[in-house]
Amino acid sequence: MAALSNLDLLRRVPIFSELSTFQLTQLANAVTKRRVKRGELIVEQGKKSHALFVILSGRARVVITDRRAKEVILAVLGPGDYIGEMSLIDGKSHSANVQAEVQTDLLVLEHAEFTQCLAENHATANSVIKGLASRLRKADETISSLALMDVYGRVAKVLVGVSKPGAANQLLIKDKLTRQDIAKMVGASREMVSRVMRDFEAKGFVKTHDDGTMELTERRATVR
Repeated sequence: MAALSNLDLLRRVPIFSELSTFQLTQLANAVTKRRVKRGELIVEQGKKSHALFVILSGRARVVITDRRAKEVILAVLGPGDYIGEMSLIDGKSHSANVQAEVQTDLLVLEHAEFTQCLAENHATANSVIKGLASRLRKADETISSLALMDVYGRVAKVLVGVSKPGAANQLLIKDKLTRQDIAKMVGASREMVSRVMRDFEAKGFVKTHDDGTMELTERRATVR
């Protein structure tokens, strides 16, 4: 990351892709870099951070925690994703924790510069609006799956959602995904998720390798 200038890094961020070189140069002078360790909070539920965070490398999870410390994982974010725009737009505290799953590099844009960027560039504002709409749709899908699908369907939906295309009809999950992580995504106990995964493995839908990566061998696994 050290070999790249702020300008080079900004050119790689989708929401800033429509900015002119002049606009990018101005923005490059306003952003800072930040590196967070595995497990460190990027934003904290119930608090304000007054900045936009763009993930350059690494991975982070969006987690809601209730008063009993029960966690629900809402999403997993990667390079190009951004954090904190809702709080900057409405002035309210963050609705969830965002925690680094691995060492993660960020670009940080303070509130004043973010607001100016939106005001002066309709393409960037439109990109942020589309991002908010996409997150709302995903939230609707999550609510729908919790209400209408059984645990088998919810687990299968999570597995397909985090997988990437592989050879033939296979889907690959390269990032380590624990049973506890899946349980937090589907609103079920770890024991129930382990039972579902054993069933999927017994039927040949899922194959787990020694390094923790998984193969989904049949898309029929999404239906029960």
